[in-house]
Amino acid sequence: MKVLIACDMEGISGVVNWNQVNPTHAEYQRFRQVMTGDVNAAIEGIANAGANEILVTDGHWFSTNILIESLDSRAQLNCGSPSHFSMVQGVDSGVDAALFIGYHARVGTLHAILDHTWSSERVFNLWLNDRLCGEFGLNAAMCGAFDVPVLMVSGDQSVCAEARDWLPGILTAQVKTAAGRMAATCLPLDQSRALISTTAASAMFQLKDGKAPKPLKIELPVKVTVEFFTTFMADQASMLPGSVRLDGRRVSVETATVPDAYLAFRSLVNLVSV
Repeated sequence: MKVLIACDMEGISGVVNWNQVNPTHAEYQRFRQVMTGDVNAAIEGIANAGANEILVTDGHWFSTNILIESLDSRAQLNCGSPSHFSMVQGVDSGVDAALFIGYHARVGTLHAILDHTWSSERVFNLWLNDRLCGEFGLNAAMCGAFDVPVLMVSGDQSVCAEARDWLPGILTAQVKTAAGRMAATCLPLDQSRALISTTAASAMFQLKDGKAPKPLKIELPVKVTVEFFTTFMADQASMLPGSVRLDGRRVSVETATVPDAYLAFRSLVNLVSV
């Protein structure tokens, strides 16, 4: 069984502020190690539950965060940027299931560590077919386009709730309880790693028993709407062929498939300079 572990950094154990996830800050090197440890815990859990092919996709910043020298050797690593499917690179390679490790809640969420959607400087809001969406929903929809179910997520209580809203029955590993955007009560690392590992194993057993959540399916065609922070950003994004300027800050694109919607969203954001 082939499993994709898609990981981000803001939801990793102990992370509470931008310094810990920004490669330009000294704190970042510590939390690269912590991130790798959380991922290793997930690898251990699914390997013990029968996964025999494991693919880890590094989805934070420029996707060069996980320390390959410390990564469990039972997994291969997708890293570097840009890659075609970014945070879920490899989802189209015959994956049977996916786990999301270190995820965070969408922009504007109350009591959520480092809440944002893709870019904390450009994206004010994102909608898929008129439903507010964060990185969990966006990436889960991408997995669903390839019939890949998302079995679990780790992060704070807010991303866990967001995940359950999209996929009732998904298992969650809450490694911290956010009190604000940059304050949380965090589990000790040994406890958070144990929680991630046991949750990952349970998720695999649920899949084998036919009790896992079904792949997330989005109605086609897909309308992607992005609200930017400024009108100037929307000026830039609206240069994408096929886009529609809805108002001062919102730009929309309609696509035939979810992968095309994913690429359209990324193109809109990449056209924008701060």
